[in-house]
Amino acid sequence: MLVAADKFKGSLTALEVAERVTAGLRRVVPDLRVEALPVADGGDGTVDAAVAAGFERREIRVAGPLGQEVTAAFALRGDTAVVEMAEASGLQRLPAGVFAPLTASTYGSGELLRGALDAGARTIVFGVGGSATTDGGAGMLSALGARFLDEEGEPVPPGGGGLDGLARADLSGLDPRLDSVELVLASDVDNPLTGPKGAPAVYGPQKGASPDDVEVLDAALAHYAKVLEAAVGVRAAEHAVAPGAGAAGGVGYGALLLGARFRPGIEVMLDVLGFAPALERADLVITGEGSLDEQTLHGKAPAGVAAAARAAGKEVVAVCGRLALPPEALGRAGIRRAYPLTDAEPDVATCIAEAGPILERVAAAIARDFLT
Repeated sequence: MLVAADKFKGSLTALEVAERVTAGLRRVVPDLRVEALPVADGGDGTVDAAVAAGFERREIRVAGPLGQEVTAAFALRGDTAVVEMAEASGLQRLPAGVFAPLTASTYGSGELLRGALDAGARTIVFGVGGSATTDGGAGMLSALGARFLDEEGEPVPPGGGGLDGLARADLSGLDPRLDSVELVLASDVDNPLTGPKGAPAVYGPQKGASPDDVEVLDAALAHYAKVLEAAVGVRAAEHAVAPGAGAAGGVGYGALLLGARFRPGIEVMLDVLGFAPALERADLVITGEGSLDEQTLHGKAPAGVAAAARAAGKEVVAVCGRLALPPEALGRAGIRRAYPLTDAEPDVATCIAEAGPILERVAAAIARDFLT
């Protein structure tokens, strides 16, 4: 039995999901061998998943999205690091109810990458998602040695809004260690930097951007890309329309400028976490996340787990807080059956507050249906 589920956001971490599912299964089959492999798709929870898989947690002090100092973590095993930009620049780093769509910066994400370099990383998996920022990765690049200057030769203000005053970009001071590192951009979105499907239009509202803010940010990022094209050549324009450039408010664009290779986040993380050998040992796989819905089918962790398991001929069931997919959609994704908490407890508020005990009951039902 392999439990490879993502977090139930706001209720349970991926590790807690695995622990509760294991406990529920063993209520019915006490001597059941269960292997837990918490997973993530590059967004928040990615470092925790790596640590649960045996990576070492490293903590450093970096700038949060508003410039305040925060303690953020990356994961390290050998010369491979897993860096989660949300640790430094995520929405969870903002005060409750506060958004800063025009001024939030990814500077701390660059400091995290620098910390991984300092720790000796030669391969860096850069998981992006859950960001509070829409600065095109300008803050991140600044932390790594780039300079973004206005007409007076002064640094432009932090955040995407400040990029409308950008006159010159200088990337000559980027940390030279980046040239010898394999950087993998791990994301579950493939949006370009700007335009109707770009970072400001699609994701800006989630970060508090008004319609006027979205227009300002889209124009500022388009201008930013033009200035970078003048600085480094046509590749800056090519990266702006490449899949993944719009990930996490455009931090994907900054990563591509550093030479990153874009891969779907869950595929990268399954490789890093050692999913394939664990899958070989399993006869049934349990995956899941807080909400199984249309978004799940577009690169989220349960879809990636199910696709890999199906390719290996293994049966998959899913647990979730709520289920918003019909059986036929689950079947196409490779999931035989889904078990939402709301089947065991119809009250959603109770499901959220008591997710752990309810998940144990749901897992016991899976054991009765599939193991006895």
